[in-house]
Amino acid sequence: MKILTAAQTREADAYTIREEGISSTDLMERAAKAFTGWFENKFQPGAEVHIFCGPGNNGGDGLAVARLLHERKYKVQPYLVGDISKASDDFNVNLKRLPQALSPIHVEQESAIPEFNSDACVIDALFGTGLNRAVTGLYGQVIEKLNSSGATITAIDIPSGLYADSQTPDEGAVIRASYTISFELPKLAFLLPQHEPYVGEWHVVPIGLSQQFIAEVKSDLYCTQQEDVQQLLKPRRKFSHKGTYGHALLLCGGYGKIGAAVLAARACLRSGIGLLTVQVPQAGYPILQTAVPEAMTLTDKNRKHLSELPQEMEKYSVIGIGPGIGTERVTKTTIGQLLATASFPIVIDADAINLIASSEKLKGQLYKRKLIFTPHPKEFERLVGKVKNDYDRLQHLREFCLEYGCYVILKGSHTAVGTPEGKVYFNTTGNPGLATGGTGDVLTGIITALVGQQYTLEEACRIGVFVHGLAADLALQTIGEISMTASDVIDSLPSAFLHLTQPLP
Repeated sequence: MKILTAAQTREADAYTIREEGISSTDLMERAAKAFTGWFENKFQPGAEVHIFCGPGNNGGDGLAVARLLHERKYKVQPYLVGDISKASDDFNVNLKRLPQALSPIHVEQESAIPEFNSDACVIDALFGTGLNRAVTGLYGQVIEKLNSSGATITAIDIPSGLYADSQTPDEGAVIRASYTISFELPKLAFLLPQHEPYVGEWHVVPIGLSQQFIAEVKSDLYCTQQEDVQQLLKPRRKFSHKGTYGHALLLCGGYGKIGAAVLAARACLRSGIGLLTVQVPQAGYPILQTAVPEAMTLTDKNRKHLSELPQEMEKYSVIGIGPGIGTERVTKTTIGQLLATASFPIVIDADAINLIASSEKLKGQLYKRKLIFTPHPKEFERLVGKVKNDYDRLQHLREFCLEYGCYVILKGSHTAVGTPEGKVYFNTTGNPGLATGGTGDVLTGIITALVGQQYTLEEACRIGVFVHGLAADLALQTIGEISMTASDVIDSLPSAFLHLTQPLP
């Protein structure tokens, strides 16, 4: 699923209108029906519904929704905010379509807004994606009043005051929605952590925009969905054997953190690798042999730390390095040796990222290698420097991937996969249960296994983050967010892969 800019979305609207020979008001009616359908499934007709409409097309959407909800026996009160003498044509069409029973209240000052019951619903239709300035004055006062009302706010297409694809000015007011219903495609703003207080829980409803236009328009931003991953997954052949699915090497664990190696190894095995070897410090040997009997275990000469590479490196198809290894100088040297000699793909996580970030010499060895980095935001900043906001972080992600020709999995609620071509794929699975120690080690194991099975690096990244989040979503059904552990995610990996082999409903 592509993510379009606000300008491209307006072009999609115009293209659809020309292609289908319909009016802009017809398309607005289609959008209003889609929003109303979602609203009906969420809120019962007994609730009071207060719809705040600005003078633009987003306000026109709100007026159309007011009429449709009224027809469905909701208690609806529309409000017209600000100067409507210069309202858009589609706004005026829908204003005229309001039945006499829906007499709108004209809000020219904040005091015109009544106090709401605690179970009241507010629909935000003040501003849409065309906003290009901070919301202040009367509109800002209305937004602040709505935010403090205690009512449940649902935004039409985008919360008013929020920019769709660039940094929103600090001085402007922004609606804090509980729900945001986007038309046809999600907005980039929905996928960035800094906007969670404003967007709330977001949903996409189709309104029939031209699929030809969407397919042809250029975008470097995407959301990975289940059907995408199902198309990428390869069926196993009848006469395949363990050698068919790769031999992975995990360089993981340190004294006190052998558990990281166990988690990465178990996840790697559950993700389909044919053969797995794990090298750990001597202290980890009995633990790995007991906890992960399916893996072969090598011991480092050092009792506590990673300090050397194994012999016969050429037999491995992929290496995963980082979980639990620590930041000892001898480990840093080993990473340098690995980057200097390995010709196969490397998945780099945790302290391996921190060690590379601390050394310009190591960073100089990254160019045009087959590398996947899996940092969380702080580890990413150690690689690229401080960032000002999420848009700045996204720009740094693309620049880093372009410069070094690598892939970066920037972990978060909508984990972002950056590619050497400058593309970014946002993930759509996962939940806050993943916010616990060890889940990153699990992801490293999954990605390493997929690369070992001859998926391209891009495919491994996209499949891996989706499956990782899906396993957490399946675990959520029986364990919940609070009690979820990294081991629970591993235990749900079989169900996640099985789920992806089933046809979509």
